[in-house]
Amino acid sequence: MISNRTQSTRLVSRLSIDTALGSFLGDTRIRLLEAIARHGSISRAAKAVPMSYKAAWDAIDAMNNLAEAPLVESSVGGRHGGGTHLTPYGARLIAMFRAVEEEYQEAMERLSRDADLTEAADLRQCRLLLRRMAMKTSARNQFIASISALNHSQVSTEVRLRVDEGLELTAVITRESAENLALTVGREVHAFIKASSVLLSTEPGLHTSARNHLWGAIKRIHEGAVNTEVTLSISGGRTVTALITRDSAARLGLEVGAQVGAMFQATSVILATLG
Repeated sequence: MISNRTQSTRLVSRLSIDTALGSFLGDTRIRLLEAIARHGSISRAAKAVPMSYKAAWDAIDAMNNLAEAPLVESSVGGRHGGGTHLTPYGARLIAMFRAVEEEYQEAMERLSRDADLTEAADLRQCRLLLRRMAMKTSARNQFIASISALNHSQVSTEVRLRVDEGLELTAVITRESAENLALTVGREVHAFIKASSVLLSTEPGLHTSARNHLWGAIKRIHEGAVNTEVTLSISGGRTVTALITRDSAARLGLEVGAQVGAMFQATSVILATLG
């Protein structure tokens, strides 16, 4: 009988590309993109992965918001009622991911041949380290932006953020936080806004104290027992999601395709930096 100590351990890798506070690309999302390329449909791609239809849309929105250019685009209308397809950028990203993944797996194979990881304690320590390195956030709205301006006061700092040419945001954080993050003009930051902090309006001329106003067409409405999740398409192929009560959604008469404004306070924007 061969003891467990002398049995070889094969390490199988799953490559993941993460942002500071959440996953950007991983095996499941890559398989979703590949399924979209094959089927041209979100619903059929979601079944192929498998994952829920809503989870598929949430993943696509997150990837499009964090990428330099949209990975997936949807068309409406036509004889077949429109469809969903990968952009050339999305196709290149899949090819890059699979190539890196192959190299990564070969490295893991070499490690499994050269390293003795059969001790249970070693494996537990590795798992603990990986869990500590992983971070996730509950904020539905995530953007990568560069700092275009900083305005300091005695206790707070106003941070102007440029997501792209058509999208700018404003955040207000404490001056101490700005110093801890080492914020400077031109530095790349991650901006997070919880869906519950986003207010919706159908009145273009409405004046509010909210510093951030983003207008777009309603892309998707997901009704729950108490709340309704509303996702808007905004500039650059990005999205912003709001979580409001069902009563509020009914009063606003929201429907897919309608133009709606998403508003949130500058103090509702959470900033993070890499390194």
